[in-house]
Amino acid sequence: MNLMFTTIEQGLIYTILGIGVYLTYKVLDIADLSVDSTFPFGALLFARLATLGLNPMLSIVISFVIGTFTGFLAAFLSIKLKIKPLLAGILNMTILYSINLRINGKANVPLSGSKVIFDYFTVGNKYIDRIIVMIIIVAIIKFLVDKFLITETGYMLVATGDNKSLVKSLGESSNKYSVIGLMLSNGLVALSGALLAQSQRYADMQMGPGTIVIALALIIIGDTVFRHRNLKGTTRVLIGAIIYKAINALALEAGLQPSDFKMITGIIVVLFIAYNNSYANWQIKKRSKERA
Repeated sequence: MNLMFTTIEQGLIYTILGIGVYLTYKVLDIADLSVDSTFPFGALLFARLATLGLNPMLSIVISFVIGTFTGFLAAFLSIKLKIKPLLAGILNMTILYSINLRINGKANVPLSGSKVIFDYFTVGNKYIDRIIVMIIIVAIIKFLVDKFLITETGYMLVATGDNKSLVKSLGESSNKYSVIGLMLSNGLVALSGALLAQSQRYADMQMGPGTIVIALALIIIGDTVFRHRNLKGTTRVLIGAIIYKAINALALEAGLQPSDFKMITGIIVVLFIAYNNSYANWQIKKRSKERA
């Protein structure tokens, strides 16, 4: 039973990570590898603030705000210095690795003696209370992101990913919207890292490697399972995150070790991509036969 509650809770936490990557990968069409360092950055920054005695709610907000600047750094490298987005993400990830070590002076920070957000809302069953807290946080973030994407700025952000020439023809700078998208994305990723640190009661540098693959898994699973459903992208990410964590839970029940999860994630991504490619080829052949 505890495994089920933990699966749902972490699925909700990873939803925020998925929404952040969704903004770059699906909306802006950018592969931002900064995520692998931004995620532990948010966790380690929260740990630093928490150990100093700062209120956890304020610490979460600060983690989000400062996390946006990691996105700004990625945008600066890519846009101002004309470095390819993929390489810019790798460079940003490398730079942040050292910064992450500097934040606390060590790679692992326990939070056993520090207040976390869940401590303020435990009145009954602690597992259910934690899930309720996460549902509220995810609902607020999902609502705000969905509303943002239908604003004028949000539409221009989507247009930047689809057709930069169109944005320029409207007298707008596509670079400006790329910066906004990268900053918002990395802020959400850092926020997700801060929440996972509170869930696990520790922050660790090793939370980072493979984070981008996990985020892509959530997006790809949601898109594949609900291919023909008229659902918002953030909703697909949410459902994809729950399915992903459920698969991990089943793997754990089957006797696999937590150290195997990265391998499982890689296999999941490969299988879903292979299925999508096969489905696309089948659709092409089907249309060809119909025309014939």
